[in-house]
This record gives sequence, C-alpha cells and structure tokens, in this order.
Amino acid sequence: MALIAIVVAAIGATQPLVAVVGAGGNVGKLVALRLSDSHRVRAVVRDASKVASFLNRPNIEIVEAEVTGASAEPGGSLERALRGAVTVVACTGTTAFPTKAWSTSGDTDVTPAFVSALLGERLDVRAALARLDAQGLNTPNNVDDAGVRAVLRAWAAAADRAARRRFVLMSSIGVTKRGAFPFSVLNACGVLDAKAAGEEAVAREAKADGFAYTIVRPGQLFGGPYDNNYYLGTLFQLDKDAATQDVELAIGDSLTGDTLRSTLAEVIARSVEVGGPSGTDFTVVNRKGTPPSGEQIEARLRALS
Repeated sequence: MALIAIVVAAIGATQPLVAVVGAGGNVGKLVALRLSDSHRVRAVVRDASKVASFLNRPNIEIVEAEVTGASAEPGGSLERALRGAVTVVACTGTTAFPTKAWSTSGDTDVTPAFVSALLGERLDVRAALARLDAQGLNTPNNVDDAGVRAVLRAWAAAADRAARRRFVLMSSIGVTKRGAFPFSVLNACGVLDAKAAGEEAVAREAKADGFAYTIVRPGQLFGGPYDNNYYLGTLFQLDKDAATQDVELAIGDSLTGDTLRSTLAEVIARSVEVGGPSGTDFTVVNRKGTPPSGEQIEARLRALS
C-alpha cells in the first residue's frame, strides 16, 4: 500500500496543475472532481469546509479565495491560489436577480438593501444596482465582469506568461442575444451584460498575453448537486428524464435549451483535456437521446474547430 501511495504521489506531481475557481459551486465542484482524473487540481472556494468531503481526493488541493474584495487585490489570496496553474477554469457566477447569493456571506437576504437602493434611485434599476456594486455585494457586475477580470489579473501575476496555457470560462446562453426576448427579461439586472463583459475581458487578455481560451455557454441548469439553493433548478431539484441525456454542441450562441450540470462539467473537463484552437466559444444543451460516452463528447468538441 505504501508503494502504491508513493507511485500515486509521483504521478500526481508530474501532472499539470489546473485551478478551478468557483469550485464550491454546484458546477465547479463537479468540474474539479472530474478534472482530478487527469490533472492536479486546485479547487478555489470561498469556504473549504463546505466542499472538503465532496472533493476529498489525493489530486485535489482545496484553497480559500474570492474573486471580490481584499482577496482579489494584488498579493491577495486569489493570486496565491493561482500560482503554478497552467490552466484556469472559471466556474464563478451569481444569480440573475437579487437573492442570498448576492450577499457577501451567501446566506443573508439582500431584498431590503435592493429595495432601499431602488427607492433611493427613484426606481432606476441600473442605478440601484450600481449602489449594490459599490457596497461590495456579489452582484452580476461584481462577479461575472469584475470578478472574471480579477481572476485574469491574479493569474497574470501568479504564473509566468510562458506557463499560462488556457483559460476556460463558464458563461451562459443568451449573452449575444441579451436584447431580445426572453433573454432581455433574464438580463433585467444586467447578468448577461456582465457575462458579456467577462467574455470580452478573457478574449482581450488572451490576445495580449498569448494564452488560449475557451468560452462554454450552457442553458438553464438542471440536475444535482443541489447544495446551493439560490437557483430555481436547485431550489426545486429540477432534473432531466432518462430520455433527455444526449448532448448537442454548437459554435457561438446559437442553441437554446437546458443543460444538466453533470453534462456541463464533463464538457468543460473534456475541453481542458482536448485543448483545441484558441478563441472557441460554444453552447451546450441536452437533447432527447442516450448519454454520449466521454470519447463521443471529445469528438464533438474536436468537430467545433
């Protein structure tokens, strides 16, 4: 057994390091777990105690850092968390509308703060949101735009330019169609605007610094785990039936539909393993049919390039 442990440790030490930021989320924890099959993984989370048992694998190191506040400042814990990472997967995100997810603690009702800001700004929603941004809440702007830029800055400071290989961003269907119904409704509090800005930041920094990037756009998320009950799909534990397990991928923001978290995690992990050309952005949804094998998903990813 001791010899096996030594061999496992030696193999792990030679594997490339992938940092999964947002590994405490319902998708992020699945991505971290899946990537530990092929990489050393550093799971970057807000609270390690909440994922310690789920991510209890030899190839996974759990570290605490946030994409907002002091953690994201130069020399902060986010920068330290990304040291040595050749690939970064950003699975960060927040809810489209005010929920407890917007609070800095993750469990405080922000409705009073939102109503107060709304009244103070004479019902101007965007001005009210700007107030919440300034308060440091986990708003779409602070997480999906500024937060992504913070991860990019921290990675640039933490890793040699030549060592940075790929940045994978989990975004959303509808980003490029946010002015049209029904996405305009989803974007009422600016979540798709923020995600679009985050995507643009990734593309801009990748071009400037020479690393590859991939943007993955899922639809409405379904399926477990159901730990973070801020979203309709997790609150009501919505899932897909056994007949809706096939996976469709398409370049750009061209599909509509729903996406299982398990499907999304596998696709993100495979996109890290496959690599492929830089600048690939695609949508992923589930369709009627049986679940494809990992090799079939890999083939579909390669077909996108």
